[in-house]
Amino acid sequence: MKKVLSLVLCMMMVLFAAAAFAAPATLESVKAKGELVIATSPDFPPFESLSGDGSVTGIEMDLAAAVAEKLGVKMKVEQVNFDSILLGVMNGSYDVGISGFSVTEERKKNVLFTNPYCLAAQAIVVAEGSPITGKADLADKLISVQTGTTAEVYCMQNNYQTESYTSNVDAELAVLSGTVDAWVIDDLTAAEMVATNNAKDGKKLVILPEAMTTEPYAFAFAKESGDLVETINGYIDELVKDGTVAGLFAKYNAPYTSPETAK
Repeated sequence: MKKVLSLVLCMMMVLFAAAAFAAPATLESVKAKGELVIATSPDFPPFESLSGDGSVTGIEMDLAAAVAEKLGVKMKVEQVNFDSILLGVMNGSYDVGISGFSVTEERKKNVLFTNPYCLAAQAIVVAEGSPITGKADLADKLISVQTGTTAEVYCMQNNYQTESYTSNVDAELAVLSGTVDAWVIDDLTAAEMVATNNAKDGKKLVILPEAMTTEPYAFAFAKESGDLVETINGYIDELVKDGTVAGLFAKYNAPYTSPETAK
């Protein structure tokens, strides 16, 4: 009986493991189930944010909807912490990670990126009246960043004193409270969050003219999703060239820099 029970327990563990780590998405599997499962962290306006009814809206969600329509499938959005998205994509829990992902050589070791759809910059945000006026002033200052972002990686690799937070909301509160001296975040999201904050009573924030760095944005898939990525690349290139992507940025009152300018 003990041997039988042990065998049953082992089989259950295998089944649980198989359920926890599904096969990464392919073009065939996505079309077969009729949906594209997206993992995102909705604290990154204008790319992703929560609407009043709890749904996720933003530039990337609209772009993903356009891609899903071209694929002939529905879009399913899963809300997760930013720093767990890529792992979930890699183990097959989600088909694609869409959350303001910058394409980096380090990330490319683990995931497959689509062609970029825009170029963005990392902005430096400080409290109004701060003596910090540019990158040169950050050498001995404490900087807030969101965990798992390229802002965090860049600051750490360049030996800046860094304080990491799960969400950009907390990173923003840190500079407002004086816990940190500056906040590094993607420029478009910085513009929206700073504008929202400055419309309220209280301490104001300022985006410095000098950016930390510039980088392309794209969607992240598992390495095994090559055929799906190849198909979606065609859609993204088409949506960039026909002005659809620029129109989405205009819809959210965000400036747009085409990836084609980097070619």
